[in-house]
Amino acid sequence: MPYQSIFRSGLFEGENAIVTGGGSGFGRCIAHELSALGAKVVLVGRRREKLEAVAAEIAADGGGVDLQPCNIRVEAEVQAALEAVLSRNGPVRLLVNNAGGQFPALLENTSQKGWEAVVQTNLTGGFLMSRELFTRSLKLTGGAIVNIIADMWTSMPEMGHSGAARAGMLSFTQTAAVEWGRYGVRVNAVAPGWCASSGFDTYDEAQRRKFRTLHEYVPVNRLGTEAEVSAAVVFLLSPAAAFTTGDCIRVDGGAPNARLHYEMPAGPGTPPFRGFHRAETPKALTEFD
Repeated sequence: MPYQSIFRSGLFEGENAIVTGGGSGFGRCIAHELSALGAKVVLVGRRREKLEAVAAEIAADGGGVDLQPCNIRVEAEVQAALEAVLSRNGPVRLLVNNAGGQFPALLENTSQKGWEAVVQTNLTGGFLMSRELFTRSLKLTGGAIVNIIADMWTSMPEMGHSGAARAGMLSFTQTAAVEWGRYGVRVNAVAPGWCASSGFDTYDEAQRRKFRTLHEYVPVNRLGTEAEVSAAVVFLLSPAAAFTTGDCIRVDGGAPNARLHYEMPAGPGTPPFRGFHRAETPKALTEFD
């Protein structure tokens, strides 16, 4: 069964699109949907074997795909990687800065090294990818950038490093939209809330157990899906969003709007959108049954 996108077939025919962090989670899903809609997708990430696995999936589904290992936190690597990608594929008009990562820690227990690693991955890397692609391609061709951030609207206890970086990326998104708009470049963000993805399985047991209760704090009574995040990304990359820039779409089931004094009642909520034909349920949501 192919990807069940709600967008029209061939929407990105003839386009090249870069997806960072394309070897797993949201990035893997986004890459599949863009490919299913006609784009040639370039997967960027640190681990070649993960990129190769996703590239094999996309190729098996009949999509166009390329891959480029790169540590997005290192300026020289980003520059070399984009030079290689552009030389092989030609102009790239679509960029999804999805790569990210963090670890649970109270601020008082966060070292400078840990802080800087998270900020470099979630903020600096997206800036470097955007700036370098803008100067090499987007400034001449126009296009669209979507930055994946997070639900950091009030605070991110035990992940203050990530909250600070994601808030910074939102500000970068807004500024880049202003500075680059005259070149026909739109810059937006998508902020996923608690969505079931492979990232859940990277945490320790205590954290994975917490994930199983998160739906109790979401007004629509469930976790989100990778395909729901991807759909928001695709919209922002599409011509339908031609007058949308410097903005952010929340994909979080309304969780940031909930209040501590309001006990969330049980109910059917909303049905999930499961367009990704290769989606896998994280082990963290089933291993303690």
